[in-house]
Amino acid sequence: MIYHEVLVVGGGLAGLRAAIEAHDAGCEVAVLSRVHPVRSHSVAAQGGVNAALGNHPDASDDNPERHAFDTVKGSDYLADQDAVEILTGEAPGRIYEMEHWGCPFSRTSDGKIAQRPFGGAGYPRCCYAADKTGHALLHTMFEQTLKRGLRIYEEWQVVSLAVADGRCHGVIALDMRTGKLEAVGAGAVVFGTGGAGRIYARSTNNIINTGSGMAIAYMAGVPLKDMEFIQFHPTSLFGNNVLMTEGARGEGGYLRNALGERFMEKYAPKAMELGPRDIVARAIQTEINEGRGFPGGYVQLDLTHLGAEKILERLPAIRDIAINFTGVDPIKEPIPIQPGQHYFMGGIDTDADGVTEVAGFYAAGECSCVSVHGANRLGGNSLLETIVFGRRAGLHASTYVKGEGGARAKAGSEKVLAKVMADTEKRVIWVLEADGPEDPAGLRDELRESMFRNVGLFREEKGMLEGLDKVRELRGRYPRIGIRNRGRRYNLDWARNLELEGMILVAEAIAAGALARKESRGSHFRTDYKERDDQNFLKHTIARLTDDGPRLEYRPVTITRWEPQARTY
Repeated sequence: MIYHEVLVVGGGLAGLRAAIEAHDAGCEVAVLSRVHPVRSHSVAAQGGVNAALGNHPDASDDNPERHAFDTVKGSDYLADQDAVEILTGEAPGRIYEMEHWGCPFSRTSDGKIAQRPFGGAGYPRCCYAADKTGHALLHTMFEQTLKRGLRIYEEWQVVSLAVADGRCHGVIALDMRTGKLEAVGAGAVVFGTGGAGRIYARSTNNIINTGSGMAIAYMAGVPLKDMEFIQFHPTSLFGNNVLMTEGARGEGGYLRNALGERFMEKYAPKAMELGPRDIVARAIQTEINEGRGFPGGYVQLDLTHLGAEKILERLPAIRDIAINFTGVDPIKEPIPIQPGQHYFMGGIDTDADGVTEVAGFYAAGECSCVSVHGANRLGGNSLLETIVFGRRAGLHASTYVKGEGGARAKAGSEKVLAKVMADTEKRVIWVLEADGPEDPAGLRDELRESMFRNVGLFREEKGMLEGLDKVRELRGRYPRIGIRNRGRRYNLDWARNLELEGMILVAEAIAAGALARKESRGSHFRTDYKERDDQNFLKHTIARLTDDGPRLEYRPVTITRWEPQARTY
């Protein structure tokens, strides 16, 4: 059996930051990643990362308290305010840390880290590296793991979490290179496995963002929190939904409908294009639905007035993507865009140290729900979440390992892992040998289309019931799947079919939570309950997996300073 004091699953920003912190705290650490770490989805983040540095001329009096208020308001008051204050309070230190590690942030004329406006923020506080911020951060972080000599299991896919008697003992993983299952014991396990965007059609997410980490934890008895809150980014490229960063609007880009109107004045007259993402995305879709979009269903992101110099300096990747995928040069003509699924506010239920209900099991980043985003995340806060709470999870895991989760528990873990390995092997081999009539790719497509249509930007009871019924139908059809490729080495057909069951279960939790929440709040907008209902739904949804599907419970939102009020922009 392989054994590590701390095992981090996921090679993106949250996972690598947790690994670095646990290592620096004196633990022996390994990272297990299904792709090479710098191919993790963190690399795709474009626009920036928030921190109240006060470097912009319009933000000299910005501070973490103002950042916290903007975050709480943006969350439609569902975020836990104590966690938000940790996020914003630690933000400047984490940004300066990344700077000192060599992150190539864009600079002001006097050499400070440059900051740009982002949606829902009262001040320009989004630090950026042109429009490749996630790329810059992730490569910098990966350099730090190499400097420390951390062991990395590359192209290993976790398929089970080993839990017994309320404690995590490690994972079972598939080595994609050999097709062999391996038991990996650990004093503590940290998941930084990313989001679940591929449960939806029209997503900005990487193909690996299937929610596998959420699903594995959920199937092992760890609850999920606030899964009904799904962020749709206002501006994804029409036709393939590649992300068009909010930074394009932060630099002054306009949204125009087919009539040439800057229509955001109808929806957010003060903030205009820099309203929160939920409001801007619904505004765009409303324009399209009411016939003011362009044929096919899109509006335009107009950057032409910014000029070539500004676009080439601050938005070079956006220009490259637009040219390569649509033949549109944004220096000369507007970019066709539409809303696309982008981010999960919900995830594995954790506290501000990444701690879950299962001792020795932690989560951080998009796979987790602290909650600092509540019902709607502000742009620039997700990258911040990874480096703040990734660090905190790694630190707490190291403390746990030095205490009750230490080496003395290794012997007990071997027995637990052997049992979980036997159970997992039956399931994994069944998928490899499956010869049923159902096409798993077809099931996946049906799931994605149904979720986008029925549990998407606009929701109502009839559609969500249809969506929930479809998920449960797919759950019943999954045991009848067949597989095309029965080889073991680098069998991506096998790997994706293993994930499909978890995708269905996570989708069921999303649909059930959305159906039960009879209000509109942030990204959860119901046409049959259009108002926010603080009396009945100022609470977190907790989903626990049972044989009959998710069992929903509720937990109060932590309010420290800011009582809920009307959310206008």
